[in-house]
Amino acid sequence: MGAGSSSISGLSSNEYLQRFVSPEIITPNDPFWNQVLSFTFSIPNSSSDYRLLEESLTSLYEELVKNYATSGNVASLIHVFLSRATELKASTQCENNVFTWQAYNALFIIRCICKLLLQHLPESDVIEVLQTGPASASESVAGDDNSTLVEELVTSLVEVIVDVPLVDLTYALHHEATTALIVLTSALVFSSGDVCHLAVFKMLMTGRASIHACLFVKTLLKRFMAQDKPPAKNEGGSVVLGLASGLWNVLTFGLVGSEETTKKGPESPLATQSILLLLVLANHCTADRNIRNPYRQALLHAQNFHDPAESTPTQAVATFKLEFATLYKTLYTHLQEDQTTLVLYLLLHKNEDFRTYVLSRTDMENLILPILRTLYHAPDSTSHHIYMSLIILLILSEDDSFNKTIHDIPLKNITWYTERLISDISLGGLLILVVIRTITYNMTKMRDKYLHTNCLAALANMSSQFRSLHPYVSQRLVSLFETLAKRHARLCESLRQADYMYEDSENDIPDALSDVSVLEEVLRMVLEILNSVLTHQLSHNHNLVYTLLYKRHLFIPFSTHPNFQDVTQNIDVVLSYLMGRLETTKRDPGVQDVQEVIQQGVLHLPKDRLKKFPELKFKYVEENEPEEFFIPYVWTLVYQSSGLYWNPESICIFDPSQPDG
Repeated sequence: MGAGSSSISGLSSNEYLQRFVSPEIITPNDPFWNQVLSFTFSIPNSSSDYRLLEESLTSLYEELVKNYATSGNVASLIHVFLSRATELKASTQCENNVFTWQAYNALFIIRCICKLLLQHLPESDVIEVLQTGPASASESVAGDDNSTLVEELVTSLVEVIVDVPLVDLTYALHHEATTALIVLTSALVFSSGDVCHLAVFKMLMTGRASIHACLFVKTLLKRFMAQDKPPAKNEGGSVVLGLASGLWNVLTFGLVGSEETTKKGPESPLATQSILLLLVLANHCTADRNIRNPYRQALLHAQNFHDPAESTPTQAVATFKLEFATLYKTLYTHLQEDQTTLVLYLLLHKNEDFRTYVLSRTDMENLILPILRTLYHAPDSTSHHIYMSLIILLILSEDDSFNKTIHDIPLKNITWYTERLISDISLGGLLILVVIRTITYNMTKMRDKYLHTNCLAALANMSSQFRSLHPYVSQRLVSLFETLAKRHARLCESLRQADYMYEDSENDIPDALSDVSVLEEVLRMVLEILNSVLTHQLSHNHNLVYTLLYKRHLFIPFSTHPNFQDVTQNIDVVLSYLMGRLETTKRDPGVQDVQEVIQQGVLHLPKDRLKKFPELKFKYVEENEPEEFFIPYVWTLVYQSSGLYWNPESICIFDPSQPDG
């Protein structure tokens, strides 16, 4: 990794690195640093490359841990970076690229050291390694207070991201600063305990870095919104006369701009790292009342740039303004990614201004269709991604205008829905189809009670606004009830048989009773949804009524069941009334005859014959301790998407062998 080095395999024998990890004291102003930081090594840009890099550094790492207290060289390197970082903004304006080059290389070495240390040592020991000066006081850096050196580093990284202009030659530096902060906050991944007791998180939440929280969150969001690609290679050679020919490639992220890089990782590595870091900051230290998370607060109080309302001076939380239109477009364009879905969830659930903006959009299909596509291809997605997608639908379904609008948005030729060719359907109809399909998938594959609950809650919220349902949607809705009814009948029969053979089956009875209880909750919910449609939108759902008439035998057993007879009452009234009108028509009425009876009958059915029920309304509420879900989830995303190598044997907070961690 020293000057002239270009091969991972040669790092362990590199003379500069061997000297760096030796007991020899190298002060921050030693000419050695200009040499070691002038390398042209191609930086890895995939987890497999980083794994090779870490394995090649094993012997050097062992020497470093053995000698750091004597030499203090790690602290010296941090001082070198800090000295160059203070000049970065000015040097960028003056196009002095040497500072950028050396600051980037210094930060890359620091980040590699931190990564290796955190995988093997507690955070307190890592901080000791990073800021321990040389054993010889006479050789130490005069006037430096190493007790706060790590906080200086953390603050400097935040300031680099918010202050240094993003141009071609600083792209890699911004990416490295963002990645370094992800690494510095990763101690929790390799240990168990309270995240707010970790020193780096305290520095970020309550230290000097926190004063930049509002601007920092805005910058990370703008990086995500911009989706800037790494600058292309300069085929003409060196950019600045007199610098090494590899400088451009070093400063522009190694192999950027090449076809190989596009295949290996995301098109915008900086956007990916920025959104991952934002998720790390926004989802930690949210449960401790003694620590206020300024990054989460900033994210959840972001305002639309075009909103004339200004924050009042008495408002306790600092806010910033952002182009919601650009953010909205970026979100729906990248919703196939787990991390984007999680950001959308946070904004919709916690940021009232953004939720209001989204609900006012007239192109709602752009946001909903990617979510439905994720749910439709559930086997190809993680359970977390499915879960968060459903919660987003549930949050949106809490709004009556959304529930009404989606049935007014026509769709044509949804090519990814392959079960049946549907040439003309509303967005609301497609949403119902996909949610029903998710329920069916969950029953056979995942068997997650909470997933069922969220699916049915979303359908229940929307049910009073179901209008002009497509015949296929009506069939699928009633078929869902039929599937559940058949399963309920089988379970009840099994219980009766088990009760008859009690002595041999008593251990199975509690489980069977539990299954019946859960299934009856789901069945009742489906009946309530059907009841809601008939109560509020009877005249607008001829296709659903036709399907109910065709399958009316399914509801007979439930009309006398004590757990269901109240919610089947209106279904019985409607179907009995229409059957009575059918009996006065032709002896063998055809499809057209039945449809005409329905169209006229639903208009003349006396409304007072239908029992009134409270409108179905469900509101999403986070669990009491959301960090138990979100922290492992966020680090699973970092593990999968950051491009870094994380030794799976060292990870404690999630299972790397599982798709969802």
